[in-house]
Amino acid sequence: MMYKGWDWKTFFKNQKGKKDQWLILLLLGILVLVIAMPISEKESKDVVSREDKATDSYVQQDQSDTAYARQLEMRLEEVLKKVEGVGNVSVMITLSSSSEKVVEKDREISSDSSRESSGGAAVSSRSSSSETSVYYGNSGDEVPYVKKEISPEVEGVLVIAQGGDNAVVIGNITEAVQALFGVDTHKIKVMKSK
Repeated sequence: MMYKGWDWKTFFKNQKGKKDQWLILLLLGILVLVIAMPISEKESKDVVSREDKATDSYVQQDQSDTAYARQLEMRLEEVLKKVEGVGNVSVMITLSSSSEKVVEKDREISSDSSRESSGGAAVSSRSSSSETSVYYGNSGDEVPYVKKEISPEVEGVLVIAQGGDNAVVIGNITEAVQALFGVDTHKIKVMKSK
């Protein structure tokens, strides 16, 4: 006894003119299956790892700028404590921007020139240049080569000192901050502590 199931040949013969529609429907079904397939665990980890590295870089940048400002504050406090009439002192420094890293670049320059001297003095020249960043590290963990790092500029300075009510002390503190950080006078505030 033979099993009588679907006979695909007769089914498609009865679907005159609808073969193209069935083919499109089949292809759409395959496309939906491919889209719905989850990405492999390794690819997923790589994507998350790259996102984490970018976030970590930003957080590290913010922390390093905060540490830089705190280091400047502590050094300024130590120096000002030694000045006559200042007494106990506390300093707060604000930065105008974050630090900037300058990456090394390869430059490729090409130039063409041509000259015509028969009758007219037509001179034409053309030059072009291109830059690409220099990277180092493994192929998956390449990092740009940092040529130099520019520290952020000091935006403003607040000094709270015991001698902050004496005009001479205020002048000395203001001059010291200007000499050290190149900050304008209107961005330096000296106040008396309690």
